[in-house]
Amino acid sequence: MNPYFVGFLVPVAVSLLLRKRTKAERKRGVQVEVGGEPGYAVRNYRFEQPVETHWEGVSTLAELFEQSCKEYVYMPLFGTRKLISREIESAPGGRSFEKLHLGEYEWKCYAEAFKSVCDFSSGLIRLGHQKNERVAIFAETKAEWQVALQACFRQNITVVTIYASLGEEALCHSLNETEVTTVICGQKELKKLIDISGQLDTVTRVVYINEEGISDEVSLARNSTSWIIESFDEVGRLGTEAPVEANMPLPSDVAVIMYTSGSTGLPKGVMMTHRNVLATLSAVMTIVPALGSKDIYLAYLPLAHILELAAEALMAAVGASIGYGSPLTLTDTSNKIKKGTLGDASALKPTLMTAVPAILDRVRDGVRKKVDATGGVAKKLFDIGYNRRLAAINGNWLGAWGLEKLLWDTLVFGKVRAILGGKIRFVLSGGAPLSGDTQRFINICLGAPIGQGYGLTETCAGGTFSEYDDTSVGRVGAPLPCSYIKLIDWPEGGYLTTDSPMPRGEIVIGGPNVTKGYFRNEAKTNEVYKDDEKGMRWFYSGDIGRFHPDGCLEIIDRKKDIVKLQHGEYVSLGKVEAALIVSPYVENIMVHADPFHNYCVALVAAAHNELESWALQQGIKYSDFPDLCQKEEAVKEVLGSLAKAAKQARLERFEIPAKIKLIPEPWTPESGLVTAALKLKREVIRKTYENDLAQLYA
Repeated sequence: MNPYFVGFLVPVAVSLLLRKRTKAERKRGVQVEVGGEPGYAVRNYRFEQPVETHWEGVSTLAELFEQSCKEYVYMPLFGTRKLISREIESAPGGRSFEKLHLGEYEWKCYAEAFKSVCDFSSGLIRLGHQKNERVAIFAETKAEWQVALQACFRQNITVVTIYASLGEEALCHSLNETEVTTVICGQKELKKLIDISGQLDTVTRVVYINEEGISDEVSLARNSTSWIIESFDEVGRLGTEAPVEANMPLPSDVAVIMYTSGSTGLPKGVMMTHRNVLATLSAVMTIVPALGSKDIYLAYLPLAHILELAAEALMAAVGASIGYGSPLTLTDTSNKIKKGTLGDASALKPTLMTAVPAILDRVRDGVRKKVDATGGVAKKLFDIGYNRRLAAINGNWLGAWGLEKLLWDTLVFGKVRAILGGKIRFVLSGGAPLSGDTQRFINICLGAPIGQGYGLTETCAGGTFSEYDDTSVGRVGAPLPCSYIKLIDWPEGGYLTTDSPMPRGEIVIGGPNVTKGYFRNEAKTNEVYKDDEKGMRWFYSGDIGRFHPDGCLEIIDRKKDIVKLQHGEYVSLGKVEAALIVSPYVENIMVHADPFHNYCVALVAAAHNELESWALQQGIKYSDFPDLCQKEEAVKEVLGSLAKAAKQARLERFEIPAKIKLIPEPWTPESGLVTAALKLKREVIRKTYENDLAQLYA
């Protein structure tokens, strides 16, 4: 017998012997009687009543941060990489790219962070900020963002959070509506503020975070506006010289007015109290095991997003370390990383990270493309190892378990794990449901479970959360201990709580994490928020879900995404997009359905490398990428790829786009076509490509 075959067979046999019988499916959520509109309601199986605080004597975010700083005094809290140099690299076609040479992480311990918070808190008052005025933080995710946030909390100042990628109209709206008087910003954001300075009604002070090259913007701001302009460090120094006593908030005080990135129209400001956010943090504490001071968290998502804000607040609460990075410097091969420089993940070696589905999809696609490009024995080994582990995850006794799993982890997946530092033990995915394909892929390749959460800005990211040992895919877990989840009938869409075998309906979330409403928008607040006769506050999400027998929720549709075609067929745009985005030619896609026609169409933001590689193989000549996207052969190739993806996803014929338009430009938050969480802004895209959509139906 071939000795190599024996070497492979032994670990398989041993792992089968060691394999334990899988446990019978257990209840993770149980049905509960609640008030308000009739429906099918479920709670977390461990808690009869929603939890409000996990920490005895703590009822606000300000108290929680102070308690942690006193408990974990000399442990590292905020880590920032030293910028060694910026370089401009030229690329073919005359394009140039900025590349960063970054050093190791430099850390500020909990005691130092608390002093910075107290100093900055006092400095804001000394600068002239009044206690009844609001502060806006308009900056990329970094340590100063958190220092400013906690400093405002200590003076009971409500913080307005604004995405750094927000356009001018939305930025003006957010600052003027909330009557912000002080803005804390970075270099890029300061430039945006100067451009709209004449349209801002109440801003009188701007605090800039020191960055290389910001002096030009500071000089321009001082010469062209009447604002008081001061550096972040100087505000801290003012507070050091003249400390101001803390003015701690109450649980019912508004901690944050968070402007959603808004997939339609102008953004809405969601009012979150300290009690609201603390309820979500307390609930997650009961779900993720062994969170503590040994954990290292990689922070790179926008802090203006509730998922990131809540995650970082939780990390600080348990004594973990937070290392700051960015999506453009995340890995060794990220766009802004100079060759030979470690990416943020390699330098930090985190144990925990959060991600939105779009980012995890890109990780999956990046690994697959690299494996396919390598080819040969390496690709065959990867495919065998992946399929063996996939069989095990799907519950097959003959899959790779135990020693064989260890073998594949060492031989194949170790290199993949090195991309994110090699020590990730848990990934939290939020923002939208993650595809089963991506969830399995990340789980196998990173060797870390993915906790899928479902929640909204309006519920402080609280809603449902999949438990650590739940390996199922396509679901978002059972209700968090801070929430009740209720499904209510939506007859117009054909979703009823009496549906068999699983109750279906619109998802309504109730609990202490449900926010007060939208700032100065009573009509919209009354439309989607309701208080029941027992005093429970409910938020109507507009999402459609169904409950599995174990009490876990699955998102299956969205009311706004359903379009009825000419002959009466219903098309769920989001469902079709999720199925088609797996095509290698698709960077992003928006499906469009006109109710006066019997077919749908799609706008496809094309993947440059894949389409250009195909064109090279086919010998197709083109002048530039926009020219290639116009070629009939390219459109036909992508359309065929979409048909293949649709077939695999078992889409109906009427759900498959009959015509497509290839878009050469990527859809980014900066372009205003997607949100900061990379969700499509349908109305904006429709308006931008109005003529193209009309042509597709011509």
